[in-house]
Amino acid sequence: MTATSETQTLNRDLSAWKQVLIVGLLFGGLALYVTLVGIVGTFEDLDIIEKVITLGQAILLLTAIGAGYVAAGRAPDGAINAILGSAIAGFMAGAALSLLILIGPVIDLRDFLPNASPQLYDLIAGIDILGIEDAKWKGQTFPVSFWFPAVVGIGLGALGGLLTLLPRHARVLIILGVGALVFMGLFAGILRSPMLQNGATADVARELFASNGLRIPGVVLILGIVIMVYLVHVLLRPAQRYRALPRKTQRHPAVVIPAGAFFLLVVLMLPLGFTGFIPSVIALIALFALMGLGLNITLGLAGLLDLGFVAFFAVGAYTVGLLTSTGEFGIAQWPFWLAIPFAILVAMAFGAFLGLPILGIRGDYLAIATLGFGEIIAILARSDLLKGVIGGPRGILDIPKPIEVPPGDPLSGPNQIYYISLVFIVIIAFVAYRLRESRLGRAWVAMREDEDVAEALGINLVQTKTLAYMLGAAFAGLGGAVFAALFGSIIASSININVSILVVTVIIIGGSGSIPGVVLGAVFIIGLPELFRESVAEYRFLLYGIALILVMRWRPEGLMPSKVGRQELHQEDLPMEGEGGAPPGESGAATPDAPAASTSGEA
Repeated sequence: MTATSETQTLNRDLSAWKQVLIVGLLFGGLALYVTLVGIVGTFEDLDIIEKVITLGQAILLLTAIGAGYVAAGRAPDGAINAILGSAIAGFMAGAALSLLILIGPVIDLRDFLPNASPQLYDLIAGIDILGIEDAKWKGQTFPVSFWFPAVVGIGLGALGGLLTLLPRHARVLIILGVGALVFMGLFAGILRSPMLQNGATADVARELFASNGLRIPGVVLILGIVIMVYLVHVLLRPAQRYRALPRKTQRHPAVVIPAGAFFLLVVLMLPLGFTGFIPSVIALIALFALMGLGLNITLGLAGLLDLGFVAFFAVGAYTVGLLTSTGEFGIAQWPFWLAIPFAILVAMAFGAFLGLPILGIRGDYLAIATLGFGEIIAILARSDLLKGVIGGPRGILDIPKPIEVPPGDPLSGPNQIYYISLVFIVIIAFVAYRLRESRLGRAWVAMREDEDVAEALGINLVQTKTLAYMLGAAFAGLGGAVFAALFGSIIASSININVSILVVTVIIIGGSGSIPGVVLGAVFIIGLPELFRESVAEYRFLLYGIALILVMRWRPEGLMPSKVGRQELHQEDLPMEGEGGAPPGESGAATPDAPAASTSGEA
């Protein structure tokens, strides 16, 4: 090896070790942050595994493991260097907490960081684990085990580095197992409550779940399920095998009917197995899935970013309220089913009335204009101008349920809204699917891709946009009507920009243009925060935001995107012409040994 190459190798190694130190500093800062803002202390009372580990402890442990995992990829080449770099990064993450334990009592950080208390220092110093009493020096109390976070950080960092050296399948299985335990530990109480009310499952619930966290049998069961599912995925590869089947076989009744029957049974029985607030959450998910499918036509197919969706939502809700309410502002006392068509038609008329002046606008300007419409309707709903008609801030009360049933009936409460939403979801999904495959749907897609080219091909942009806008408005009105029936009232505070933002987010997270993706997006966007409300209420939006960032980082095309959406965001992954093309004889191009493929055969 020449002197130049040795110098280059040395410089490269020094740069790598510098990256390791930077990772350690960053994760040390992260450990201090989650500790001092109160996350660790707050979650110390929330068990993941009963009497074994709490969520607060798990956060600190995962911080050190994450430091080692990231540092292993920055360390110089070689397994020894990877483990050493991971241990250094883990030590630095833990040492930041050790330094906090030493400095905190002297400076008294509680003047500007209220969570920096002696109890917090004892917690991160492992007083309960080690059983070592605090020591006093010059009137200050110091945990003797201040070294504990730094030492533990070395081991956890090395463990994180060791993960990177494991085979991919083992690494993925460990990550999935840990994630499943944390998830199930957070929601153990939610799962336990309905099981306790059923005599057949009460004993099982007490064995698997504590009132706060998992029991050891529950841990074993969850890990066993994760291992079994992953082994089935790896060994049998059912999804890949199914996609490899010919299209006729995929659609064969012997394949479609059992899968469809099982899925239908799960969907129909879903709200019946829960009590408390869960049925309301499920109904809300179905409602936003319904509205998401409506906006998916406007945004996913036509590419029109409509931030005034809440305006048509309000029109539908107030229309049903006025026509069905038995209270002060009711004008007809119609049945819900008779009022629904009028709500859709009125919302569609508003869509045409508001859309025609602005649909010549393109891009971000259209989004801003529609946002203005949403704010105008919201201000009118809260103002005194229409107070004598729609109640002003108080709104319209006493909106009856679509189906009057006695208490205790399976269709009582939010369950009937769930089933009504399901019916409308099926109808809208069918309409959206048929429109997507129609000439109008292809015009929408062409307009979404390039409006100038679409206009050059003879597509009337204003007319095509207006149709998409009116359909989106109609389905928004339908969603508003179901929303009013769900809560039995419509008040002005419910009409705000958050509704529009949530529906747009449902589409983007689920997969723009994808019908099943919108439904999955509603489960993620609406269901996840509501579940966090029950278990980690104070920090639910923090965890929710982290989940959104992770999805957008690893699935920018959405959780279940359409084929076109996936291709658009991963176009750079496709082989360019002349790069990695098919071998001679396997493409459609003619070769000396293989004639050009006929264009008249089966595609």
